[in-house]
Amino acid sequence: MSPVYGCGHPALFEDSMTLPIDTIDNWRPDGLTIRCIDAHTEGEPLRVILAGYPQPAGGTLLARRNELQTHHDALRTALLWEPRGHADMYGCLITEPIHENADFGVLFLHNEGYSTMCGHGIIAVTKVVLETGILSKSEPEPQILIDTPAGLVTAWAYIEAGQVQSVRFRNVPSYAHAMDQFVDLSDVGRIRYDIGFGGAYYAYVEAEEVGLETSPEYYSDLIHVGKMIKQTIIADLPIVHPYEPDMGFLYGTVFIGAAKSSDAHSCHVCVFADGEVDRSPTGTGVSGRLALLHARGELAPDEPIIIESIIGSSFTGMITEELRFGPHKAIIPEIEGRAFITGQHTFILDPQDPFRDGFLLR
Repeated sequence: MSPVYGCGHPALFEDSMTLPIDTIDNWRPDGLTIRCIDAHTEGEPLRVILAGYPQPAGGTLLARRNELQTHHDALRTALLWEPRGHADMYGCLITEPIHENADFGVLFLHNEGYSTMCGHGIIAVTKVVLETGILSKSEPEPQILIDTPAGLVTAWAYIEAGQVQSVRFRNVPSYAHAMDQFVDLSDVGRIRYDIGFGGAYYAYVEAEEVGLETSPEYYSDLIHVGKMIKQTIIADLPIVHPYEPDMGFLYGTVFIGAAKSSDAHSCHVCVFADGEVDRSPTGTGVSGRLALLHARGELAPDEPIIIESIIGSSFTGMITEELRFGPHKAIIPEIEGRAFITGQHTFILDPQDPFRDGFLLR
């Protein structure tokens, strides 16, 4: 028997098989609506929140971060967790700037809470605000000043034919916090690690030291061991930020492996927050790594290196300045990568939806 086609409602397809979706413009759903634009930076997602989300109060970005965490955290889980997101979704909220000369401020959201700085987020949000016309900047390389909880960050977009081809940013002062430390892991043994700061604190571990590789087939094991390393170090080594107590915490584990391509220096796999895996090389993670390489005398200023990710994408990193940051010898890193816009969304938080606030399955 021949298959039967065209079983749909015929009135829906009278005009060249086009659904009458203009009726959606007149639809007014029940519940809160939040408008977002989604993008990715070298594979790592960013959901940019544009409207419908409360603007937190506070004279600093850290204060606003605490305000979101205390009073509006259900909105974070609603947007980033299932069914609207997933365990590795990442987001940001654009806020009013703190510094008089800044263009805007930004707060970063992930599966566990709120970051203090995010390199891939800076690259993607710069792409979004320029290409959508939220900010009007002229070619070929406009400068944008962005307030983050970790401090003021400067970004430049390389624009060609009206499109942002890449973004580079100068991060906050980054430094080696602790080097050649050792910790004992159950089922793994004694491992060596360094701690670097690039807007957030990371433990850096050679992947081969724990019997792993920085490639997709080791994805689940990297999550398991990365979380184990993070929790063990948290219990073993207190971290104190020179100026901001709210920033004194270990954010994740960065596994270091061999590069796949001949022009790259090495590969990073960052396991952060609650077992979230960065698909990019991690902008703050690369910043901290540059500081560690500099502290070991292995990288001088103005020497660019390429760091790969677990999926083969890459960032280019370079030291632009040496300085003091509290008790630390620090650097100013510059990181460059590409971002792409993937969609725009109006999310609906139906008050009758039992999963309105989201859930996670691993």
